[in-house]
Amino acid sequence: MNIMSRLLEQIDSPQDLRQLSRKQLPQLASEIRALIIDSVQQTGGHIASNLGVIELTLALHYVFNTPEDRLVWDVGHQSYAHKIITGRRDKMHTMRQADGLSGFPKRSESPFDSFGVGHSSTSVSAALGMALAAQSNQDARRAVAIIGDGALTAGQAYEALAHAGDLSANLLVVLNDNEMSISRNVGGMANYLARLLSSRFYTSAREGSKKVLEKIPSAWEIARRAEEHMKGMVVPGTLFEEMGFNYIGPIDGHNLDTLITTLGNLRNCKGPQFLHIVTKKGKGFTPAEQEPCKYHGVSPAGGKSSAGKSYTQVFSDWLVDMAVADKQLIGITPAMCEGSGLNRFAERFPDRYFDVGIAEQHAVTLAAGLACENKKPVVAIYSTFLQRAYDQLIHDVALQNLPVLFAIDRAGLVGADGPTHAGSFDLTYLRCIPNMLIMAPADENECRQMLTTGFHFDGPAAVRYPRGVGSGSPVQPDLSALPIGKAKQLRQGQKVAILAFGSMLSAALEAGEKTDASVINMRFVKPLDTTLINQLADSHDLLITIEENAVAGGAGSGVAEYLSSIGSKTPIRLIGLPDRFQDQGNHQQMLNDVGLSANGLIDTINRFFA
Repeated sequence: MNIMSRLLEQIDSPQDLRQLSRKQLPQLASEIRALIIDSVQQTGGHIASNLGVIELTLALHYVFNTPEDRLVWDVGHQSYAHKIITGRRDKMHTMRQADGLSGFPKRSESPFDSFGVGHSSTSVSAALGMALAAQSNQDARRAVAIIGDGALTAGQAYEALAHAGDLSANLLVVLNDNEMSISRNVGGMANYLARLLSSRFYTSAREGSKKVLEKIPSAWEIARRAEEHMKGMVVPGTLFEEMGFNYIGPIDGHNLDTLITTLGNLRNCKGPQFLHIVTKKGKGFTPAEQEPCKYHGVSPAGGKSSAGKSYTQVFSDWLVDMAVADKQLIGITPAMCEGSGLNRFAERFPDRYFDVGIAEQHAVTLAAGLACENKKPVVAIYSTFLQRAYDQLIHDVALQNLPVLFAIDRAGLVGADGPTHAGSFDLTYLRCIPNMLIMAPADENECRQMLTTGFHFDGPAAVRYPRGVGSGSPVQPDLSALPIGKAKQLRQGQKVAILAFGSMLSAALEAGEKTDASVINMRFVKPLDTTLINQLADSHDLLITIEENAVAGGAGSGVAEYLSSIGSKTPIRLIGLPDRFQDQGNHQQMLNDVGLSANGLIDTINRFFA
């Protein structure tokens, strides 16, 4: 169905957008809103956040000379309208698909994507770097960071704001406040004040008065304080003013006329500027407006629902059950309550639940502090986000050998979300840390057992599990632990032994049946079952390891290192993710493409004996 009217069909670039009158922009916003809803129903993706920034996106491209002026979108969950008006309108149906558009801004995709994103709270740092480069080159171009209220909870954002406020670079930070409701002061008066405070007249008067009053220190101080107090009564900008920004807002983020006027004024202002807008997630789509969390990310319409429990659901159930059994358990998440499965726990044990916001570093050190006081913290976090707290993991937890359990979701490839969200490296970056216990379950029941094992371990432990459902194996209700460091041989074969870690067990079993290979569910990445590895090396002509993690430094590397240390002559082949970032696509096809499948194992075996 072609839902585009003649107006949207005319827009192939922001230059086309700037040919429209302001009166035409609301219609264009409606057409873009319809296209996003239609596209996401086909491809899946983030819908509520994108519908909330359509007017802001139009205003930014209308006022700023993109791509010469740089727009940096934080996280990128809200970049769909940006993609539509920067020449990618007709490719929206390919978004998040193999060889299609990325779900996030991507430098190699378009010159309008000035910075590649996916993780939160990087926009101010990146845009400041661009602004400083422009200043160094005496270039008039502008840099704009668009950041949400959630992303503003991260320490990196405040570090960048503190630095920017101490400099004279021409940086504009736009705070898209769509959930926290930092201020209720939205409406006609606030919009009027925003226009006034950002206008050239106000700026000139303010600077002129400053020059005069600075010669009379006491008068200047009185005037400065009076201005701060006056603005503080009507706008919540004291914090940002104190950091060195000129704060404007809050204004209605869906009022195109106000946005364009205010942004136009701010484009002519020198130094660090801060614009606070208030928007509504899911704007224009009633289901998303009513349940923005549910419609944060959605699956394609008509997509197949998976039977059985997902690994996230297994963790969710285990967390509640273990919390009943042990009152010292504390649940921690960095702004991923729903995604990591902490909803039930948060509702049932609100006093033992802590969502720290997008602050992964703080989450890990908070857990360390709790562990010092004999609490039993469980940090629920995505593999790709734990990377952001690597120093805290090493220095604050592992070095002190503190009993913190890391429940690491989204391990391995994640399909449509692409490389920014893939958990490709956790086994590599965890395995080199002393004191760590590292486990990778092959099915849902084993995941529950490993969580229990890690919870009772007197030191740092990690259980890494993939997105989605496993084999559909029944999950036993008891809270039983596994013997630490013990693998399980599932098939006795000839010549070849396949050592499978975690999610790769099913492919290993299929290949084992077809090639008469021994198959082992390794279960533990650290410590390895060296006794069993010795036996396998002595009784087989070839060992093969397979894991949904980077080959470099991963679980297979651990096996190879051990064999080398004992002088074993048995050949070994490592199968895992290659040394490159993989774009989005169908998860199973992505695995097939890199040999993480039964056929990939069979090919490896055949090549060895050829």
